[in-house]
Amino acid sequence: MDLKLILTDVLKSQVLHSMSSEEIYAMIETPKFSHLGDLAFPCFQLAKHMKKAPPLIAKEVAETLHSSYFSKVEAVGPYVNIKFNSETTGKEIISELLSNGKQFGTHTFGRDKTIVLDMSSPNIAKPFSMGHLRSTVIGNSLATIAEKCGFTSVKINYIGDWGTQFGKLIVAYKKWGDPQKVKENPIGELFTLYKKFHHEAEEDPSLEEEGRKSFKLLEDGDEEITALWKWFKDESLKAFKDIYALLGIEFDSYNGEAFFNDKMEEIVELLQAQQLLETSQGAKVVRIEDENIPPCLIKKSDGATLYATRDLAAALYRQREYSFDEALYVVGHEQTIHFKQVKKVLEKLGYNWAEHMKHIPFGLYLKEGKKMSTRKGRVILLQDVLKEAIDMAEENIKLKNPNLKDAKKVAKDVGVGAIIFHDLKSDRLNDIEFSLENMLTFEGETGPYVQYTYARTQSLLRKAGVSTPFTFDGLDDAASWEVIKQLRLFPEIVEKAWKNYAPSIIAKYLVDTAQSFNSYYGKTKIISQDASLPSRLALVHAVASVLSEGLGLLGMNTPSEM
Repeated sequence: MDLKLILTDVLKSQVLHSMSSEEIYAMIETPKFSHLGDLAFPCFQLAKHMKKAPPLIAKEVAETLHSSYFSKVEAVGPYVNIKFNSETTGKEIISELLSNGKQFGTHTFGRDKTIVLDMSSPNIAKPFSMGHLRSTVIGNSLATIAEKCGFTSVKINYIGDWGTQFGKLIVAYKKWGDPQKVKENPIGELFTLYKKFHHEAEEDPSLEEEGRKSFKLLEDGDEEITALWKWFKDESLKAFKDIYALLGIEFDSYNGEAFFNDKMEEIVELLQAQQLLETSQGAKVVRIEDENIPPCLIKKSDGATLYATRDLAAALYRQREYSFDEALYVVGHEQTIHFKQVKKVLEKLGYNWAEHMKHIPFGLYLKEGKKMSTRKGRVILLQDVLKEAIDMAEENIKLKNPNLKDAKKVAKDVGVGAIIFHDLKSDRLNDIEFSLENMLTFEGETGPYVQYTYARTQSLLRKAGVSTPFTFDGLDDAASWEVIKQLRLFPEIVEKAWKNYAPSIIAKYLVDTAQSFNSYYGKTKIISQDASLPSRLALVHAVASVLSEGLGLLGMNTPSEM
């Protein structure tokens, strides 16, 4: 039930006949303080047309407006403040929520449309670092929100499994590698060798050329080099899948860079056929008529292809394979120019669907103000952080609830949830300074706080011995009305989160909802045997439903006990 829509309809039918519903709806505000009203209509924009001062217009509007939904309408300066009848309106809101269940907040504007998400994309033979967490959890949450809006989502893990770095790694392995150590700890040992290569190359630059030659052998299909590359890749994917399992994330495709090796020539031929390729210092480029975007490099002077060539081939393959309506590239903001180039080149080739390819940039995790770098060893491993978070959750459980059933599962849900929520509550475009202390804080505006609030609702329902179906006949206290108003926002929040590609909107909403409910819990004796008990329990159930569904959209679980 959209209160803003109700007010819009009343304003249009009774006062603002010449304005469109869209214009009126956009003007309606929510007062900062609830005692001022549930909604407010500012009259500044009407002053020029009506040739009156905004406070006078507000007074006239307030005197005209009436509806069975409203309990109070008053002019306060240039604003018309509206309070809704909490009992009757609240009954409609909660009844709608209860009747829809898990479908509450679901939209249909994505029906029969497919969203492809390019996300996570770690490099093989390197450990999964905190640097890849953002793409992974933002992408997964966006896929889940998309499905809530009716879309079919396709999650693609575009694994970094090709490039000169593998030539360098193979050189390092052949020079200093111990096969037994690699078998015992593949990722850790390969990472050590990778760092050693770059350290040694600073003293002996000829190693760089060796690395390039080794990669050329890989490109040419050398049997020994290819076998090593495949071994490194297989071991990496095993390790990655353990982390994805911990995060509760699955993918529809693991087609990485190497998958497109035999698909790039078609792109080159298409560009040549349309006379879009130019030679620049021996390299093949596509010029872009935008002074802020440099030419897109398609082939180096030695004939080698590049990231752009591969991404062009990948985009064409994905459109053919999935017929996507939208393709989202959940990749750090430092790749902005690259994606602009790829999109422009596809548009030059006449592919109208390129218009629906969108780069979803995000800020980075920083360590002491600097970007994390595997090459320089300035990296924090996600697996270590997840383990520490789970261990901390387990310690908290032993301390506060030692007899908790399924304690290990709850610790995993809470620990992993703390990491996911800490990431997603931050505005997507902001950088995040890595702080294990902040990440693993289990109080305040955190994932465990929201999860605990959900567990509290379940505890109340268990104590009450309630059984479904829930019935809500209305509550007339101010504390319950604040909770109800918060719950009715959920469908609007889901839509807003999708349209802004911002899971943080949902994360912040869940904190607000948890705080609102906990305030209600602190003021109200919920399990009190009186006529309103069924309605109070129905409200508790409604809160639980929204918290559970909202956390699910972030990729988090909801333990029923903590």
